[in-house]
Amino acid sequence: MSLLDRIPDLSDDEVVTFLSNARRLSDEGDPKQQAAANDLLPALEQEAETRRQARLESAKAKRAASRKASARHAA
Repeated sequence: MSLLDRIPDLSDDEVVTFLSNARRLSDEGDPKQQAAANDLLPALEQEAETRRQARLESAKAKRAASRKASARHAA
């Protein structure tokens, strides 16, 4: 199984770590490392963004639920 296939199964922290490493190797690695990093970067960036959006939506829903609960208790 390649790393590309494993990305959806990685934890949020692992995705961030791999993304950071891929960005670093893309700039500073030897040619083989740069090629591998450049292959992984789009998928890692997409996964990181998808997860970031999901966290934002979850926080937004949580805040809305909290406001509804507060409004009910105040009434």
